[in-house]
Amino acid sequence: MSLQPNYLENRLCLNVLANSVENAQACYEAAEGHVVLGVLSKNYASDELAIEDMKKYQAATNNALSVGLGAGDPNQSQMVSRISAVLQPQHVNQVFTGVGTSRALLNQEETIVNGLVSPTGKVGFVNIATGPLSLAAPEGIVPIETAIKLLKDMGGSSVKYFPMKGLAHKEEYIAVAEACAAYDFYLEPTGGIDLENFTEIVQIAVDAGVKKIIPHVYSSIIDKETGDTKPEDVKALLGMMKKTLQ
Repeated sequence: MSLQPNYLENRLCLNVLANSVENAQACYEAAEGHVVLGVLSKNYASDELAIEDMKKYQAATNNALSVGLGAGDPNQSQMVSRISAVLQPQHVNQVFTGVGTSRALLNQEETIVNGLVSPTGKVGFVNIATGPLSLAAPEGIVPIETAIKLLKDMGGSSVKYFPMKGLAHKEEYIAVAEACAAYDFYLEPTGGIDLENFTEIVQIAVDAGVKKIIPHVYSSIIDKETGDTKPEDVKALLGMMKKTLQ
């Protein structure tokens, strides 16, 4: 079972939501394997139900499973850590304060574990107060360098920068990308990314020199009738990624 995502040219990997095992398989094929499929822990009433169902996604996609919180809900942090310990997925989504727990329970260094930090309106600074209790506290604003090194201390792999609101925080995002490149850390831009702004968002990270980039594209490519992520849009995003790396 592969514990590492399959990166396009060893650099780019999509993250999209899967509405069913069939939808996950279709998106995996559309992305030619350069994708992790998000399945949200919040959708399950218990650890056992989540584990049982998520194993089906793993089997259908060569373990390209991304265990999700559910709209960044910090109250899902502990459940994500517990089920990831059993599942050993390729990718784990975490709030900043949940990274250490996830890495310890995984008991290996291969799986990508991101840590959620948020824009602050101030270039070069991020909010790390994204945990279940800290989210309700005053913002924890620190330099992006400090956030990255704290995440590294906890065994994290990448910055999940959310909510970006597309390019609303462009200058801040550029600074985050440059810091990830400077301190040898992965980057996962998330929030408000669509077919129109995707190329620019990825290009910024590529130009900054970020080693590995995992853009999350969610609601903008979901069929409103079925709830499925559209495989044709995933295929279009793959084409954009290939062009970015030319």
